[in-house]
Amino acid sequence: MTEGPVPPAPETARHPEPAPAPVPAPAPVLAEGARTTLHALRHEDGPAFVARVRESRALHHPWLAMPDDANAFAAYADRLDEPARAGFLLRTRADGALAGFVNINNIVQGAFRCGALGYGAFAGAEGRGLMTEGLGLVIRHAFTTLGLHRLEINVQPENAASCALARRLGFRHEGYSPDFLHVDGAWRGHERFALTSEMKLPGA
Repeated sequence: MTEGPVPPAPETARHPEPAPAPVPAPAPVLAEGARTTLHALRHEDGPAFVARVRESRALHHPWLAMPDDANAFAAYADRLDEPARAGFLLRTRADGALAGFVNINNIVQGAFRCGALGYGAFAGAEGRGLMTEGLGLVIRHAFTTLGLHRLEINVQPENAASCALARRLGFRHEGYSPDFLHVDGAWRGHERFALTSEMKLPGA
């Protein structure tokens, strides 16, 4: 029996590569400076935030332990949704890149009207004055929109850059608290700085 020609193999169906998930647009601008814009932190910011945290590990250690995966970020964002907290992102005006973050923690209203600032730059944004400008935006937002009267910054004395930032923004040094916060596996003493709404911000 003579074999006939072998029919060509059917072409394998080709499926297009799935499109990458769209990057969410930034939250609306709450305030803007010459080089930075201030935005509320949202759950949708998770992938970009986590990527910047991973890029910034060397910069943040040992001062900060930030969420570096999706689950940790979700828990972090949930905490910042609580009434006693507020979370913000700083972006560069030039390209919208994430430059840093600022949180207001332990917000107490009533006769106190106080909150404690936590903040950090992301890698590549440090040492450029972006955090100085961005923190100024958060401070003005806290004293006006949020109605706070006093903001505190607590910094380990070895973190010279953060202590200098507090002083540059006009925070007064109020003392030293030993064994103040549990950071990087041990209780650490912190320098205490504070600013009230009556005090004028540098450059204001």
